[in-house]
Amino acid sequence: MHKEDPQLRAYFARASFLKSAPDPAHLPADRGAEICFAGRSNAGKSSALNALCAQKTLARASKRPGRTQLLNVFVLDDSKRLIDLPGYGYAEAPMEMRQNWGLVMDEYFSTRKSLRLAVLMMDIRHPLRPFDVMLIESCHARGLPVHVLLTKADKLSRGAASGVLQKLRRTLPEGVTVQLFSSLHGTGVEEARARLREVLEEHGEVDPAGEQA
Repeated sequence: MHKEDPQLRAYFARASFLKSAPDPAHLPADRGAEICFAGRSNAGKSSALNALCAQKTLARASKRPGRTQLLNVFVLDDSKRLIDLPGYGYAEAPMEMRQNWGLVMDEYFSTRKSLRLAVLMMDIRHPLRPFDVMLIESCHARGLPVHVLLTKADKLSRGAASGVLQKLRRTLPEGVTVQLFSSLHGTGVEEARARLREVLEEHGEVDPAGEQA
């Protein structure tokens, strides 16, 4: 396991579950700073969220991919949130459910003003699947930064993992950063926490009237 910064760990360990929302209209007030977590249903999204927040059961990880169908809201304080988006691309999900996912995601990314960063999780063995590319392009068109976590980095040798990382750094568009990540071994947890906290602290303060500063 990698050595942790106690302050960074504590910053995210305070995260708590607030609610599950069927669509953006049911999310908390659109102010402060919000970071969303997206990825294919089998990319280890829940495990990554739990590792980042130093909690084992904050986000429910299931042995059956595709179980998260709602927007799950976790709060750090009144002006800082983490949003766990429904996993995408799961073939066994009914067609109607997959179509609804697309509509909800379009609305979320196009209307949510407090959204400051999208964290995209991709299995390092299967990066840049079509849905991943579509999400990156959508965020790029909006000017929304994307931070990619190449999850399950422990599944490859150090050399092979580094090769995938360097290839993506050369090919991903401007505004997209990428790093190695392993929930199991703690690889990249501190790097990801630092990136997320930077975004939250830059945009997450609100004035006494309740509007973003």
